[in-house]
Amino acid sequence: MKLYDFPSAPNPRRVNIFLAEKGIEVERVAVDLMKQEQLQAKYMAKNPACDVPMLELDDGTCISQIRGITHYFEAAYPETPLLLGRSPAEKGLVEMWEHLAFMNGLLAVAEVFRNSAKGFTDRAVVGPHNYPQSAELAERGALRLPNFFTDFDQQLANNEYVAGDAFSLADITALVTCDFAKWIKAQIPEDCQHLRAWYARVSERPSVKANP
Repeated sequence: MKLYDFPSAPNPRRVNIFLAEKGIEVERVAVDLMKQEQLQAKYMAKNPACDVPMLELDDGTCISQIRGITHYFEAAYPETPLLLGRSPAEKGLVEMWEHLAFMNGLLAVAEVFRNSAKGFTDRAVVGPHNYPQSAELAERGALRLPNFFTDFDQQLANNEYVAGDAFSLADITALVTCDFAKWIKAQIPEDCQHLRAWYARVSERPSVKANP
């Protein structure tokens, strides 16, 4: 089993924290995004989506996308901690809040970053196809991000973790979003005290410190 990885990028970091939480060791294969190795024919043959991370199983099966990879590991290693929920209700809540963190947080930052950074002039969207940057999308992402901070601050006002009383993939995605926001010089607002307290706490977890 091999995990194709570029640790400093937000999406690989989500999987690396997930694996560290579960104590799973996997062989890593570096894919240098700065050299666009994800677009080379050999890698595209394994992963037509041309993104990282990607998991290659011993039988040659290749799984990309965060949910696909994390669902595989949760099923293959069902020992605690369960990071996708324990009860049926909790599984639903984790899926819901992780999706909201991704859609309203991570993608908002990505809209700003990929539509404004010079290195992405014709690569505004991850994947095999080239798309030009859009100033309007960058502006929209900048408008969306404060709402992500406010919404998650409200959720954490009455919950220890994003999806309830247990650390989960929803926390991982929200944490990575808060750190990714620093790439566009955005910080958790001072008045989002619940979110700031949660962020300080989860940033001290060994899995997070091992995957800065």
